[in-house]
Amino acid sequence: MSGGAWTVLAVAGVTAAHALGSRRLSTTPVSSALVFTGCGVLLGPAVLGVVDAHDAGPVTALLEAALTLVLFTDAMTVRRRDLTVGGFLPRRLLGIGLLLSIAAGWLLAWPLLPGLTVWELALVGVILAPTDAALGKTAISDRRVPPLVRQGLNVESGLNDGMVLPFFLVFLAAVPGTSYATEGVAGTFWRSLLLSTALGLLVGGACGRLLQAARARGWITREGRHVYVLAVAAGSYELAVVTDGSGFIAAWVAGFAFGHALRNVPGAAPGTAALDGTGERDTTPDLAEDLGGLLASIGLLLFGALLLGPALQHLSWRIVLYALLSLTVVRLVPVALSLLGSGLRAPTVLYVGWFGPRGLASVVLGLLVAEEHVAGTELLGRVVAVTVALSVLLHGATAPALAGAYGAWYRRAAAASRGTLKEAAEVPAGGERRRLGHPGGPAA
Repeated sequence: MSGGAWTVLAVAGVTAAHALGSRRLSTTPVSSALVFTGCGVLLGPAVLGVVDAHDAGPVTALLEAALTLVLFTDAMTVRRRDLTVGGFLPRRLLGIGLLLSIAAGWLLAWPLLPGLTVWELALVGVILAPTDAALGKTAISDRRVPPLVRQGLNVESGLNDGMVLPFFLVFLAAVPGTSYATEGVAGTFWRSLLLSTALGLLVGGACGRLLQAARARGWITREGRHVYVLAVAAGSYELAVVTDGSGFIAAWVAGFAFGHALRNVPGAAPGTAALDGTGERDTTPDLAEDLGGLLASIGLLLFGALLLGPALQHLSWRIVLYALLSLTVVRLVPVALSLLGSGLRAPTVLYVGWFGPRGLASVVLGLLVAEEHVAGTELLGRVVAVTVALSVLLHGATAPALAGAYGAWYRRAAAASRGTLKEAAEVPAGGERRRLGHPGGPAA
């Protein structure tokens, strides 16, 4: 049997086994990300050698498909009121905290990662800035955590992976020898940012209106709507790629435009835009979200096999120290600074600061840099791999306990404050992402 066949069999076996025990695992500190990443290391060349490491092309394609779907569907769920009505938390985290995290990651990499150029150091900060709430989803899905915090972390995670893409592309264009360097920063800005954004808006907006028209006339089935979302996400990505732009930026922007078109139904009553024609929750993005989550899980398995396993064989104290600082100082300090004067209490700031796990976006962006084969990419890849691995372990393991402890503090503080607690502020309902699961645990 060929190595590729063994890889497929191993991936299928782990995925099936996890699915069979998924409900049981959901009540333990063992997250799905930890299962897939750990199995990847075990099955990879560093241990059993079941997963073939000779051809990285299919791995890259799978991870890019996963990130495209996640970017598109995450953007679909974000609404304008998430950033306006009670949206001061995600506004501060994205408008201030994200930029400070990039800067802090850049500066701390300087003394700890010698041998990298200034722009490669900047790439380290950018790649490890976006968060992936799916790696610690209990922190967001547990209803004991106040809605303000859950919604804030949810919106931040849904937007920051797309927001770092312009920085990533510009910094990558500044590194000599990369494919983007041939066009320069100006060319990259024009094609990857402006052109891709315009294409995303056009495709997402037009396709969203076409779907609404088909629904109004009864031309499309529920299953057809599910497949349609996949086609729009893939089409927006590829249209940007064939024009030498950024498929990720186009898919992200297309998701915003597509979701906006679906929610703005002419003649619909306020609050009903998220419903389908039967008065039930609109399931249009469900297949895309489920498929994106599955591909992301498989991607973590391949990440463990092909990136993390080899990285663990070349550990150094500098890499481990930077990874730990990236998950603590680089996240906690910017969050604390961004929330100064917000009225949120220290336990909330610490909770929000800790739950900034690194995941799929960091893996894909790190892999894209590694494919450039320029000096420093090997070290950069190891740093990203170790940081994501520590995040999978630490954030996944601590999410249930810390969500319970923080929820208990919140109940006591809310009772003692008599309605003056900032964390008790109301936020718009909805906007949950299926990849994060439905809220669980005791009611708040």
